[in-house]
Amino acid sequence: MSPLVYEGLNLALYGMGTVFVFLTMLVFVTMFMSWLVLKFSPVPEPEQVVNSNQSKKMAAITAAIHAHRSKQG
Repeated sequence: MSPLVYEGLNLALYGMGTVFVFLTMLVFVTMFMSWLVLKFSPVPEPEQVVNSNQSKKMAAITAAIHAHRSKQG
């Protein structure tokens, strides 16, 4: 094999190896940062407040759908 081809293959392997190592490190660093954020960020409490106006609106919509379906069938 000529020295020029050997040097080309050597350079390609070093280049691809460097990119592979960099991308692998990037994946692990991103996973680690995601784990840190999930561990140390405060979890917001879910809101349990139900608006009475919203409940009335939902009841009216449900009744209208029920009335519409009973007239069709």
